[in-house]
Amino acid sequence: MWLTMEKEHYNVEYIRRIHKVQDYIEAHLNRGMTLEELAYEAGFSKYHFSRIFQGIVQETLAHYVNRIRMEQALFLLAYRQDKNMTDIAYEMGFTDSAVFSRAFKNYYGMSPREYRTTYIKLNKQPFVLSNYKTNGKARENRVNKIKGEVTIENLQEKQAIYVRHMGTYDSLAQEYSKLMNTLWKYADKHNLIVEGQNWVLAMYHDNPEFGEETQFRTSLCITIPNVNSVEEEGIVEQMTIEGGIYAVGHFRIKPDEYVDIWDYMYEKWLMCSEYLPRNACPFEVYRKVPQQANPSGECFHEVDIYVPIEPL
Repeated sequence: MWLTMEKEHYNVEYIRRIHKVQDYIEAHLNRGMTLEELAYEAGFSKYHFSRIFQGIVQETLAHYVNRIRMEQALFLLAYRQDKNMTDIAYEMGFTDSAVFSRAFKNYYGMSPREYRTTYIKLNKQPFVLSNYKTNGKARENRVNKIKGEVTIENLQEKQAIYVRHMGTYDSLAQEYSKLMNTLWKYADKHNLIVEGQNWVLAMYHDNPEFGEETQFRTSLCITIPNVNSVEEEGIVEQMTIEGGIYAVGHFRIKPDEYVDIWDYMYEKWLMCSEYLPRNACPFEVYRKVPQQANPSGECFHEVDIYVPIEPL
């Protein structure tokens, strides 16, 4: 029994370190990163780090970094037409637009310019976040029924503890309660709960339009008082939630309407606003524990959707 627990402890420590490297890669996509640098960030020897990373993520380190860059590039090409090829190349850490174009074409089989032209031609309607699962008139009708207020807020940077899930949103739903229970126990143990001040949220690191569904990264978070650092333990880690301007949609919904409110934010609000999506992670904040709303047993959630934006 003791040996089993010890093995589990070491396994969790390996996973925690790889999550740290994922966060580091995401924060530094605008420049080159060396194997030595990433190994150091993980606390592993450079001679073994690549094999460890591949064993946990099921993807080579080089392929992972390249894929994240390419998926971010797709987003910028599709949604940020104010940025030219050189802008996107530099933002994704390439030395110039020619190098970026070759890498993009090697990965997707077409040039960035061809992709942008094709995307604009074929996607006269904006992509919505539920499209990786469902399309059509039924989805449109559901979105049209959504009611919500959207405000513009300048969010201050926040510290949070988190646990991460990698995989489909269906598998996330199955593991959600267990992961959140781990997070709450940690916060309580370390006296990080301050009445009325902690936010409970889910941050989505991958855009479902461009990412691989089985590789989606979701961080379940609880914000904490602004401290320099906390003692990370098991699968619980610390992160910084980026500050800046956000469009915040305020909703009261049924449990099956989450995809609809995300669609509402991107289709009904953002595309008609004077803002562009900023290249940062969106997230949803759970404002109230679900309550039984009426005798019929209908359950309602109060949730805010934070979409990072910048002026058009």
